[in-house]
Amino acid sequence: MNYKLIEFEKANAVGTLTLNNPEKRNALSLAMLNELHCMLDEIKKRSDVKVVIVRGAGKIFSSGHDLTEMIGHGLKDYQEVFDICSAFMLKIQDMQQPFIAQVHGIATAAGCQLVAACDLAVAEEGTLFGTPGVRLGIFCTTPAIPLVRAIGRKRALEMLFTGRMISAKEAEQFGLVNKVVSMDRLGEEAKAMAEKIAEASALTLKIGKSAFYAQVNLSDAHAYNIGNEVMVSNLFADDAKEGIRAFLEKRKPLWTGK
Repeated sequence: MNYKLIEFEKANAVGTLTLNNPEKRNALSLAMLNELHCMLDEIKKRSDVKVVIVRGAGKIFSSGHDLTEMIGHGLKDYQEVFDICSAFMLKIQDMQQPFIAQVHGIATAAGCQLVAACDLAVAEEGTLFGTPGVRLGIFCTTPAIPLVRAIGRKRALEMLFTGRMISAKEAEQFGLVNKVVSMDRLGEEAKAMAEKIAEASALTLKIGKSAFYAQVNLSDAHAYNIGNEVMVSNLFADDAKEGIRAFLEKRKPLWTGK
């Protein structure tokens, strides 16, 4: 696909996916969402990419949906936008690679949804997060889905009902982001986190991420059933055997991805 609104680059085992439409505040337009879907399909096939950083070009991360697509169109048009957006957010969870949001400026509505949908997030200290749809007469119902799973009901509903922007520090306290750093350290911090993750076996990361999302919303008993089954199966992987041997022999493991 000829990508016009996003960019992808790789350094070692870390891929960086950039929302690249700063003139439109990196709005998640239908065109950009289609490009993102295709790019994730390409990344999924790549064994040389272990971790993906998602960032925005220009002054902000993402302002959410393109509001020009939210007015003056028909039912099928609106359904298409929200269906593809929801599918994209779910696809992030289905990817074998961990995804880290590298956030700056603002992340609002579907932009905030994207941060919540990523596995991890690092933000610069001046970033503002919000779900301000209520002020426009359209409740941020779909952004609420990953948001409530990341920060809990009371805090999510406060953001959704009031439309209030929260600071990066509040986002860290809420559990929406993992770490807050100065702007000059943002890229470095996200890269360091990604590289630390990339030290692990790609197969182990894939197994772990898949199992985590399979059990996260289940009862404890059902979650343990899944966890036990996955761990037993994991022990038969070549990388698991190698990792245990390397630990016992006090050496660095040599991963094969099998």
